[in-house]
Amino acid sequence: MGTIDITVILIFTLLVFVCGLSFSKSGKNMKSFFAAGGALPWWMSGLSLFMSFFSAGTFVVWGSIAYSSGWVAITIQTTMCIAGVLIGFFIAPKWQKTKALTAAEFITDRLGYSTQKIYTYLFLLISIFTTGAFLYPVAKIVEVSTGFPISTSIIVLGILILIYTAVGGLWAVIVTDVLQFVVLTAAVLIVVPLSLDKIGGIENFVSQAPENFFNLVNEAYTWGFMVAFGLYNLFFIAGNWAYVQRYTSVATPKDAKKVGWLFGGLYLVSPLIWMLPPMIYRVLNPELGGLADEGAYLLMCKEVLPVGMLGLMLGGMIFATSSSVNTTLNISAGVLANDVYKHFRPNADGDKLVKVGRTATILLGILTILIALLVPYMGGIVEVVMSLAAITGGAMFLPPMWALFSKYQTGKSALIVTVITLAINAFFKFLAPTLLNFSFDRAEEMGFGMGIPVVLLAAFEVYARSQQKATVEYNNYQLKVAEKVSETEEEASTGNKRGTRVIGIGVALTGLMILILSFIAKTGALLVGGMGTLVLLLGGYIIFKTTHKN
Repeated sequence: MGTIDITVILIFTLLVFVCGLSFSKSGKNMKSFFAAGGALPWWMSGLSLFMSFFSAGTFVVWGSIAYSSGWVAITIQTTMCIAGVLIGFFIAPKWQKTKALTAAEFITDRLGYSTQKIYTYLFLLISIFTTGAFLYPVAKIVEVSTGFPISTSIIVLGILILIYTAVGGLWAVIVTDVLQFVVLTAAVLIVVPLSLDKIGGIENFVSQAPENFFNLVNEAYTWGFMVAFGLYNLFFIAGNWAYVQRYTSVATPKDAKKVGWLFGGLYLVSPLIWMLPPMIYRVLNPELGGLADEGAYLLMCKEVLPVGMLGLMLGGMIFATSSSVNTTLNISAGVLANDVYKHFRPNADGDKLVKVGRTATILLGILTILIALLVPYMGGIVEVVMSLAAITGGAMFLPPMWALFSKYQTGKSALIVTVITLAINAFFKFLAPTLLNFSFDRAEEMGFGMGIPVVLLAAFEVYARSQQKATVEYNNYQLKVAEKVSETEEEASTGNKRGTRVIGIGVALTGLMILILSFIAKTGALLVGGMGTLVLLLGGYIIFKTTHKN
């Protein structure tokens, strides 16, 4: 990687960092810091949800699978589209109607503080491993591109992410997410045609691809796995506390629906576009083995991108993938401040709670860095992500989500299902191979992990309904929701306008950077210049609309 690419990375890093830090004074209270005022535009929240979920594995996890298994990676991601549509129709508006700042607050209102406390400790424990698993791919991208040691990359990037998340709160997360979406969409639309041209076009790609490369499923990722993973995505995207924040931070149930639908729509079209580069690289270089295929995406970009554009693509990848880290850090800190500290210090004012939240962000960020350093010793990122999904997905997120719809579920029933499912999944993952000489394959592991909580919750539901159990907890919850008073939207409106303007400025400056790079590009200059012009015009349009909006 040359001097120009490294310079572009540094400039883009500075741009993202300044965008995040520009909201250092926006966190006047808990709602503004952790929910962006509670009236985010649905398209911002939807794009942020997409980037938070999409970026965690696209470049390294799904890129690795695309390189080794081909079209299977696209089939896997199509399950996310279906999940998003279902969430938009049925689940997202339910979350918005709870009027809760966090999922933990809903659990407190609906299932009781004792239940919420246990879920909080479990969530924080799991989220540390999750964010560590998300930070590792960012560092992997840097290692492949620059040769910097992965441990150094993890530490430096981890510190950078936790600083701007701690300072800017949810607005910093949202604005940088939207900016990354525009940047990476522009970059990949340059990478795909250049990659195809590198191997002689689509016909050569199809004819030279390995046998069964375009099969929808394979032995490791069967149709059974797809169904189970689809259920996991439904539970995870609908119930993960970090993503719930995207449904509760918009103004109305209708907006919450649009958040889910936008997510689903983007996952309808994006997997094909995003998975082509590592698939094409399999034809160009079929020799990657072991954990080396985790770098296939970046290796393809290095082959074809003009000077400077690789730096911009790398910068976009870094901060898009880190979106999952800062999203989870923000909601985890919010839970500690709003649902743990506030319980013991009910008279704490907004400034104090925001300070606690920022301190919690820093401490959680440090733990995230430590976990990320251990990922290579856990079998690699694909194994870590899939195992976390199978063990924790259904156990943690389905019981509270079920309580959104059922008046019969109680704190006790939800906890019993969660604890039993986690215990069974952990036993078969870690102990059964040694004690019983038995282990699940990937499809069985995912299906088992998702199936147990469904069966247990359904059984309790049928029993409670047949016995006509009292619904005291649900009735009390309904009263709490009715009593919640809507806060003023003045700050939310101001934040929306400012946030949109910052996005516009960031997009316009990125477009200008791409346009400048087109003048020094030795290949694809016209393509790069055209894309830079479009991005610059988009940024200008956003700024114009914000300036002239009443």
